[in-house]
Formats: sequence, structure tokens, C-alpha cells
Amino acid sequence: MTMTTASTATAEKLIDVQAVSRVFPKANGDDLLVLENVDLTIRSGEIVGLLGRSGSGKSTLLRIIAGLSSPSSGVALYRGKPISGPPKGLAMVFQSFALFPWLTVLQNVELGLEALGIDADERRSRALEAIDLIGLDGFESAYPKELSGGMRQRVGFARALVVHPDIMLMDEPFSALDVLTAETLRTDIIDLWVEGRLPMQSVLIVTHNIEEAVLMCDRILVFSSNPGRIASEIKVDLPHPRNRLDPVFRKLVDSIYAHMTRREEPKTTADTGIPGTGVGMVLNPVSTNEMAGLLEALAAEPFHGRADLPVLADRLQMEADELFHLAETLQLLRLANLSEGDLLLTDAGKIFTGLGTDDRKKLFAHYADETLKAVVAWARYAELFAFDENADMFSLENPE
Repeated sequence: MTMTTASTATAEKLIDVQAVSRVFPKANGDDLLVLENVDLTIRSGEIVGLLGRSGSGKSTLLRIIAGLSSPSSGVALYRGKPISGPPKGLAMVFQSFALFPWLTVLQNVELGLEALGIDADERRSRALEAIDLIGLDGFESAYPKELSGGMRQRVGFARALVVHPDIMLMDEPFSALDVLTAETLRTDIIDLWVEGRLPMQSVLIVTHNIEEAVLMCDRILVFSSNPGRIASEIKVDLPHPRNRLDPVFRKLVDSIYAHMTRREEPKTTADTGIPGTGVGMVLNPVSTNEMAGLLEALAAEPFHGRADLPVLADRLQMEADELFHLAETLQLLRLANLSEGDLLLTDAGKIFTGLGTDDRKKLFAHYADETLKAVVAWARYAELFAFDENADMFSLENPE
């Protein structure tokens, strides 16, 4: 099923997203721009990954392509026709398995065929074939509660495959699984794809796992955040099966980490487009214990104050998203710096790792006090609330 880069470029165009934006209304009446001016093409014979941090609009774009949501502007086309409702040629695998607990494996897999009006004999035959293909032969009569998480997700894959879709859409399908189960299922899916045994033409997968994207995809579209835009496109020309220890594989992973942590020139004076900087920054609610643990790991062997982010993520068994949030918060506190995919301890960070618990709390109390003063000043300027300094009392200026 896989094709070379040259043949993919001339293959049939299945999905064409043109200048799509998506706006959601906020409770205060303002609009939240989630996606802005996104262009995307998917052709037959390729696996395409949407890679970005949580909240970058990847799943929103996937829902638009699936016909579960509509763009606020722009157009999404399937085989040249506007998508209006779920197209028949698309199937979706969800993060949360989404199985009906009162139905057996066979009945869950047959559901999509029943909705298409396929007769009972053919439904059963095709469902059994999909169940066998995905490695669940012998579990046809089992109920979801009798299955492990990995087996339940295999049912989800079988249910998507049984309708023989043109495109399979995957919304972080491995993120709810433990590391070993996810790796096994990932490998099985890729093996079936390479062998041409999967009854579909293309795959679009949403992920925030950088190594997963490099392991599976022919093209990776890296999303920036606030709002979601396609910041870059990366072609992965490595043959399958891919070796995580291959220097070329590691170099590509490193370059994506570096790209996703690189500061970019702001598009306006009010928006740098990078979390953790600018007036539109969001301070992520990360654990102080996790921040302290990360600093200690960074200071210790084998890093000695400087660590390659993918190596650090692997050693600490952390997702890139989680590591980015921690690292950016440490950068805001001037305890560490992000530079080209590396995390470096600052002098203040080195001092912090040498302090005892009480002294660390005093240092954080200083940070918290200064941050609270800034937040109060900004919120008062924005007229979110009033603050009486003498009474240390907050109040809503226009209570409703």
C-alpha cells in the first residue's frame, strides 16, 4: 500500500482542505479562534500525521474532515465535493475505544456495516475477516469488559476497517494504552499497511507523540498553537520497518523537538505564537514536585545541566507535551532555558537543586508573590475585578 514520494505526489487526491478556519464562541460572548487558514491535501497511498501540542486544533481539524463539525470559513473537500456530514468513504478510530459494552466484539464490529444496509451474512463474513486481520480471532463472542485496553482498541480498528474506507482517521488512538501495548499495536498496524493487507487507501493520524509520528508517517504536518496553523511540513523518507535507534531517525526526532521549542518571530506585537511568551501566554498548571524532579534529573548524571529533549523524555517516560509544559514553566522562572531542542539549567536552577525543601519553598514563595502581583495588576487593568490593597480584598466590579 505504501508508495514512493514521487508516486504519492501524482496519486489520487482524496482530501483537500482549503483555507479552513474554525471559531468557537466563548461564554463571555467573544470568539475563540482555534484554527486559522489551514490548507491540507491527502492523497492515496500515504500516512499523514497531524503533530502538535494539546489544544493546537488538530482534533478540531480531524472532526471537520470527518464531517462531525463544519469550518467557520474555508472548505473541506472529499474527492472534490464539499464535506457535509460524515462521508461514506471515511472511518474513524477514537482515543477512548468508544465500544458499546452490551454488544460482543462481533456485534461491535458489525455496527458500521449494519448502518450501510449490508445483509446479515455479508456483515458476519466481513466482520470475522476484520477481527482475524487485527489479531482478535477467538474473541468474537467476548464483551468489552472481558478485554484488555489494547484488545478493545483492536476492536475499534476492526470496526473502522470492516467498512473498507478510503481513509482511516485516527484521533490519538494509542494514547490511552500503556507504552508496551501501544508499541505492539502500532507495529502491527504498520506491518499490515506495508504488506498491503489493510482495506483502505490512506491514513490521517492526530498525535502529540513525536516518535510515533516519525515511526508511522510519510508526511508530518506540525501545528503551532493559539490559533492552530500548519507551521511546517516534514517528509519522512525512511523505509519501513523503522528503527528508533537509527541515527537518521534520531536526527529527525531531534529536529522536530527543536522546531517545536524554537521561539519564532511574532506575527503581531501582541502574539508571539509560542506558549510561555508574550502577552497572550498561558501559564500551565504544572506540579511543583514535577518541576523540582525535572530540575534534579537535569542536574544529575548523565546530563550535568544540559539534556537533549527526546533523550530526557525517554529517560523520564514523559510525553513531549508534558515535558514542553514543564520546561517552558521552568524557563519562565529562569531556572532553565530551552534552546534548539535542548534543556539547560541556568545558574539559578543549579542553585535551586542544591537547596533543601524549606529553602526551595521560600524561593517559590518569592516567585509566587511576584507573579501574583503582576497578575493582579494586569487583571485590574483589564477590569476583571477590583482589589483593595488595604483590606487584601478582591471584588467583582460589575457583579451579575
